[in-house]
Amino acid sequence: MADEPSGPQVRINLGRVFKSEGGNYFLLLGTTLFLVIFGLVMVLSSSSVDSFLADMGFFGGLLRQGMFALIGIPLMLVVSRLPLAFWRRVAWPSLLITCFLQFLVVATGLGRGTGGNTNWLNIFGIQFQPSEGIKVALVIWLGVILSKKQHQLDDWKHVFIPVFGVGGSAVLLVMIGGDLGTVMIMAGILFGALFFAGVKLRLLAVPLLVGVGAAVVLAIASPNRLTRITSFLNEGCTELVGEISQSCWQPLHGTWALANGGVFGVGLGNSKAKWSWLPAADNDYIFAIIGEELGLIGCVVVLGMFILLAFAFLRIMRTATTVQAKVSTAAAMVWIIGQAFVNIGVVLGVFPVLGVPLPLISAGGTALLTTLVAIGIVLSFARGDRSSEPQNDFDSIEADRA
Repeated sequence: MADEPSGPQVRINLGRVFKSEGGNYFLLLGTTLFLVIFGLVMVLSSSSVDSFLADMGFFGGLLRQGMFALIGIPLMLVVSRLPLAFWRRVAWPSLLITCFLQFLVVATGLGRGTGGNTNWLNIFGIQFQPSEGIKVALVIWLGVILSKKQHQLDDWKHVFIPVFGVGGSAVLLVMIGGDLGTVMIMAGILFGALFFAGVKLRLLAVPLLVGVGAAVVLAIASPNRLTRITSFLNEGCTELVGEISQSCWQPLHGTWALANGGVFGVGLGNSKAKWSWLPAADNDYIFAIIGEELGLIGCVVVLGMFILLAFAFLRIMRTATTVQAKVSTAAAMVWIIGQAFVNIGVVLGVFPVLGVPLPLISAGGTALLTTLVAIGIVLSFARGDRSSEPQNDFDSIEADRA
């Protein structure tokens, strides 16, 4: 009869599985886990009233978001174990599949709209946002494509045709659905990847102007978005007399929530705005609830954690051994940090209402899962390049930038 494995051998095997991965890995992982846990607490607080009114109990929003967190965190850790070669194999399939799902949203009866946008897909009673999946696919695909083109980035044909031809088509599918906020984030992913790949700034000027023009047209084409923008530009939401217009209701109550919090806040769970006064209190405007309940100090902590998250991304980019790892990390950073910047700017009244959630904190299953997968991809780079490709010299790429 064969001898049974002893305890020490088992402990050694487990040690190999959970071995130390390095400072950058744990910096990104720890910051991400903090934001997810903090987000669950704030989702519970901000959604409790609406959940109760929807006959889901006070904990309905937390249980739903917690379920996605319990799926997303292990999925992130599994993704972080995958080698660089895996992302090369799935780059094209992932982009094609997610674009096909987005096509179903805008071209079939399976698409569902909210807030004037058609961005949800309903299959067998399950609703999700394919546009969030396209973001992940772009993170992978841009890293693969630009790594193959790394010695041809001075030729506009090798930049514009793949990135703005294929990647731009993916963005166009989302634009057809009318989701301007997501389109802006996705466009940022494209330009961010090109910038950090080493594309000269003069080559990005024309497509940037075209993108800004397209955003203006998309904004004007929707009466709902145009009303929100004109209200923002005309400062109509600052009037203190008369009836509050529908377009001013959300930003005005968001400002009042922040003002009510002061420096130290009114205390966790004591928000007044969440009592059906502030729409999307657990989603797009959760930062206003953070400001009301935890005050300026809570807001600064959230901002500090996103700065720390950006710092972790930058450190991983700095130590990346391949262009693919560097570009994909940059794309993920521009997506997550850029979206956080836009969301917080909207709540603070810097931007008109765009309808993008606060990454890792706002309620929303699809957004949480895809963001955690994107971070898992970056964590796989932080663990090191396990491919057989030689290392690339990024310093020479940066030196060639105009």
